[in-house]
Amino acid sequence: MSNAYFEDQIFEKLDFTNTILARGEYENCTFSYCNFAEIHLSGYIFSDCTFKDCNLSMAQTRSTSFKRVAFKSCKLLGIHFDQCNPFLFEVSFENCLLNLSTFHKLNLKKTRFKDCTMHEVDFSEADLSNAIFDNSDLSRTTFRNTILEKADFRTAYNYSIDPEANKLKKAKFSLHGVAGLLEKYDISIH
Repeated sequence: MSNAYFEDQIFEKLDFTNTILARGEYENCTFSYCNFAEIHLSGYIFSDCTFKDCNLSMAQTRSTSFKRVAFKSCKLLGIHFDQCNPFLFEVSFENCLLNLSTFHKLNLKKTRFKDCTMHEVDFSEADLSNAIFDNSDLSRTTFRNTILEKADFRTAYNYSIDPEANKLKKAKFSLHGVAGLLEKYDISIH
């Protein structure tokens, strides 16, 4: 049995915890006010899609493809993006709740996180070169062996990044954010 193919469609106010989302490929589709919480999206392909005001918390994403996908005002708690298909993986986030999500070892070059809450997110061993963290809360987020070259943290806040355990060449920080680079030294800055 072949997978379904959907193009240029709008899916609105659907609860996929009660209604099954057809397994297949979705290209240039928009999902608005949909509930995907805890459902299996494993093996689905989303290309050039937009998710607006959706709840994808704890959705299963093993081998899920997100190719040029925008998430806007979505709830994405505990998503294992590191289990997604890495081929052509490209996402952006605006006004999203990403707490407890994992991006371990992913290529996230030029990824934009705008106005996001990202508590306890794991970026260990990811490539965030040229990524932008615009007005995003990075409280207790993990950066370990992460490539942060030319990443922009100028308006990000609550981050703690060890310069000795990450690649930071030409990364951008604001003066008030420098404390987040010195936290491991347990010094007082006034």
